[in-house]
Amino acid sequence: MTLRRTPILVAALLLLGGSGAPLGARQVARLRSDSVIDRIVAVVGSRAILDSHITERIYQEHPQGKGLPTTDEARVALRKDVLESLVNEELMMQEALRDTTIKVPDDDVTKSVDALIKTTRARYPGEEAYRRDLRVSGFETPDEYRTWLTEQQRRALTIRALMSKLKGSGKLKSVAPIDKEIRDYFEKYKANFPKRAEAVTFRQIVIAPPAKAEAKARALAQADSILAELRKGADFATTARRFSMDPGSKEQGGELGWIRRGTGLLDQRFEDVAFLLRPGVVSEAVETAYGYHLIQVERTQPAEVQVRHILIMPTLDAADADSAARTAARLRDLIEKGASFDSLQLVWHDKAEEKEVVEISLEALPPAYAEAQKGVAPGHVGPVFRLEASVDPLRSKFGFLMVTNRIPAGDVRFEDVKEQIRAGLTDQLTQQRYIDRLRRATLVEVRGG
Repeated sequence: MTLRRTPILVAALLLLGGSGAPLGARQVARLRSDSVIDRIVAVVGSRAILDSHITERIYQEHPQGKGLPTTDEARVALRKDVLESLVNEELMMQEALRDTTIKVPDDDVTKSVDALIKTTRARYPGEEAYRRDLRVSGFETPDEYRTWLTEQQRRALTIRALMSKLKGSGKLKSVAPIDKEIRDYFEKYKANFPKRAEAVTFRQIVIAPPAKAEAKARALAQADSILAELRKGADFATTARRFSMDPGSKEQGGELGWIRRGTGLLDQRFEDVAFLLRPGVVSEAVETAYGYHLIQVERTQPAEVQVRHILIMPTLDAADADSAARTAARLRDLIEKGASFDSLQLVWHDKAEEKEVVEISLEALPPAYAEAQKGVAPGHVGPVFRLEASVDPLRSKFGFLMVTNRIPAGDVRFEDVKEQIRAGLTDQLTQQRYIDRLRRATLVEVRGG
């Protein structure tokens, strides 16, 4: 199992609002537009922004009114900020629509909407409660809610595609904040950050069961055989559903979605090949720690590719699994006797797993890790633990960790979020410079929020 730190969401840094926060998003807007004449508060190019759009966005970002300001002055300031955001979004949307190379496939929108609806639906104990809240929020049916959400997501994905193209082409020059701006942002919004949970930093050595040479040869031969069929015209997605051994993508026809270069989320060999392929071409078998991959790029855009793959893993047996467990126990014993953790990690650690996990909340740890670090003081190693492989128990890995630091729970510290704020402000300042340029070339009339 791969560990990832869940980044703190700094909502105020997001240019696009929480377009997936649906329920409550239209209730007040509908009440307002039903009871009074809706008014135009701004004109961007030839498109009007209405007062109800501001109200809708506010309740989109504050479902059921949670977290709304309580004073008249603060409410006025909020509406002004939201209007500014809507104007900025409309400027970028119009610019994206003028660029005929920017296309957002319906399939991408549908997948995004499906994921958001699934997340929203999971918050309710049953279908009736879900539908009742939809009606309270102004949606008569789930289909009406889907239609509204589809429109929101299409706009968001279109703007994202525009920004990605601009960055990839070098037309969007990065604007970095100075340290004072980062500190000022933290001081202004630190009350909005969640409390810091107790956290731990550790290094680990994880051992994957080693496949025998004969098993690897058979897996490679199978991959080559599948490749031959694909090059004769077999459908990649159908073949992936039949043969791929990746449980996360098999049923989606091997679909991995869009991947960005240099994120560290993929094996380096897999990434290198993926970014060299032309769309539609299937790679030779690429070996990684997981097995052998046949890779097909579907589409490309600057610094990103949309990828499918078929994974063929060598067969393992009980002796392979026992070997991994024995190796982990032996390495742990050597470290207890004074051997270098660095040296053993360099030679033995499974490259598909992180070497070090920094300041991860104890609440975010998978059960195996939560148990393994329990009671382990900094500088000491915990017991050997098993990382279960649900698809095949024989592929379970074994490892142990060395705790290097423990961070008590408390208020969030500047150093905890400094780099997240820096990244967010860089995006915000960079986008704002671009938006300022669009404003100078577009008729923008603001009549008040």
